[in-house]
Amino acid sequence: MKSSKIILLFSVLVSGYTWYIVKNNIYHTDYRVDSKKVTGYIDNIKKSDNKTTIILKNKEKILINYYEPISLESGDYIEVEGIFTKPSANSVFSLFNYRHYLLSQRIYWIIKEPKITKLKNNTSFFYQLKNKVINKIDSLGNPYIKTFILGDINEIDDEVITSYQLNGTIHIFSVSGTHITLLSFILLKLFNLISKKETINYLLVTIVLSFYLFLTSFSPPVTRSVLMFSLLTFKKQFKVNISTLDILILIGFLLLLINPYYVYHLGFKFSFIISFYLILFQKFIANYKNYFIQLFMVSLVAFLASIPLMINNFFYISLLTPIFNIFFVPLVSVIIFPLSLITFIFPFLLPLFNLSITILESLSLMCSKVTYLNIILKDVPMYIYFLYYLLITYVLYQMNKQKFRAILLVVIVIFIHTNLNYLNFNPTLTMIDVGQGDSLLITLSHNKGNIMIDTGGIQNFYGTNNYSIATATTIPYLKSSGIKKIDYLVLTHGDYDHMGEAINLVENFKTENVIFNCNEFNELEQSLIEVLDKKNIKYYSCIKELNIDKYKLQFLKTKEYYNENNNSNVIYFHYNNYKFLFMGDAGVDKEKDILEKCNLTDIDFLKVGHHGSNTSSSEEFINSVNPKYSLISVGKNNRYGHPKESVLDTLFNSKIYRTDQDGSIEIKLNENGYKIKTCSS
Repeated sequence: MKSSKIILLFSVLVSGYTWYIVKNNIYHTDYRVDSKKVTGYIDNIKKSDNKTTIILKNKEKILINYYEPISLESGDYIEVEGIFTKPSANSVFSLFNYRHYLLSQRIYWIIKEPKITKLKNNTSFFYQLKNKVINKIDSLGNPYIKTFILGDINEIDDEVITSYQLNGTIHIFSVSGTHITLLSFILLKLFNLISKKETINYLLVTIVLSFYLFLTSFSPPVTRSVLMFSLLTFKKQFKVNISTLDILILIGFLLLLINPYYVYHLGFKFSFIISFYLILFQKFIANYKNYFIQLFMVSLVAFLASIPLMINNFFYISLLTPIFNIFFVPLVSVIIFPLSLITFIFPFLLPLFNLSITILESLSLMCSKVTYLNIILKDVPMYIYFLYYLLITYVLYQMNKQKFRAILLVVIVIFIHTNLNYLNFNPTLTMIDVGQGDSLLITLSHNKGNIMIDTGGIQNFYGTNNYSIATATTIPYLKSSGIKKIDYLVLTHGDYDHMGEAINLVENFKTENVIFNCNEFNELEQSLIEVLDKKNIKYYSCIKELNIDKYKLQFLKTKEYYNENNNSNVIYFHYNNYKFLFMGDAGVDKEKDILEKCNLTDIDFLKVGHHGSNTSSSEEFINSVNPKYSLISVGKNNRYGHPKESVLDTLFNSKIYRTDQDGSIEIKLNENGYKIKTCSS
């Protein structure tokens, strides 16, 4: 009991320390923006077809992305000269924050445009051994061997990874307690053949596991598992009176003391929270003697414990996850993971391992098609997640006594969460940062409708044709907002940077209606129409207005132009005396025609035409509409030089928001006014 009180006090103190460090963004670095050069050892290196990612270690770790062929390996001593830059934060609300992710690994700098010089080959025994292990894994040609041994999922096909995420079974690839338990069991059996001294054998296992930690670059889940094994062994050997739960808590807060930014590491949070609940309710699980029922209860406890993390990071859960895990967990734990270790030692078993992976992938892809129990749950304030854990703890305690009441409570809470958007009393407009393109989302009050104007679209992003703004950014953002469908997708015109993601969007997210402009359909629009016909999605062109309940969007028609940009749908939206004008890519000719046909003055929010190009936003037009706020959707360091200085000068009297500087921009309207929030604020 005394040790528990000490650990509790320690946990409270470290929690306060962690909160202070993270809230105030405190960390120490020896480098600055004007730093030019650094030398150090390669701590970790990953190679793909067109990129080499290097973690350089000297006084601190630095990330380097290199896009030319180069012959390097872990342990090499190199000099790197380049541009020191801070990692980028998320520019879309609620989505993945790369800066936080790197902070969780104690990486504060990225070197861009690097020039690398090898100063000395690797001479470290441990790095040489690490390189041999990794090279042998790579030579086997199956990425799953690297996944199960090192916890690296980067080489698995994106579609397959998505299927595991949809099923809620992605955790099977995290090197965790199950893997370490099996590995330590095998090692103990081997060492018992050599020595009968239990203490020495446990010490040898700990030494091997310590190298395994080094091999996996001290991944937090692996660190937790190895430290748990070591401390539980110490407890057993020296008969220390401390509970398993106290040991877990002690390890978790010790790691946070070392690196408070582990709070941003998803693997850290999944590993400790799920382990905490499995240990806390191990007696409840043990009450079930049937193996499969017990396995289901383990899966159920892990599923409930992971719900807040799933909501916070993926914005959905699958109610079938506990059932799926009954099949996936034994398949991986009993067959595939042990087979990966054996195949690493005996490569002639590779065909058998490949067969097992084919079965695993086929099963995952098949299960991912069952989506009717996948529930979108919007991101909520952090205090709600803490309330969720109080609820989950209460529910699991009640499972022993009143299962029906506990299950009913979970169902009611999830039902309320899935319908939170009905409690939105006023509309919200969000300009989504899609780089050099346009995408606006209007969500109406009480979930009466969701209107998206343009989708964005960047060709050959980062040198790959596989990147999709829709699947990487837009759809996750829609889910984080609790949006289950797009009622109207409005495409201002047929340029790629405005509708290039439309096919990806309608293929992967429920869309009920699509609206085109007044021009003839170009090739890109015709490709979209083929998909719309196949999916029985209604589409319209050249409409005058769109009415949803009390809300009306007016499409300002002038005439047809030979220029695609001038044929943009220009949309006027009026709500509670607030005026919005969305210009698409309309140029100065259309602006002039609009002024002649429409009486537009004192616009509150102007979506500036053509990303701030000087082909739009003429001085005459801007002076006439007199915007209070000007919103510019534009990519960072774009090759067009948007927005142009002359346009910014013209917009001088308005407050300017830009996605390249402010990230996504959210405008929440109410009867008394509005509130503007940017992703960078």
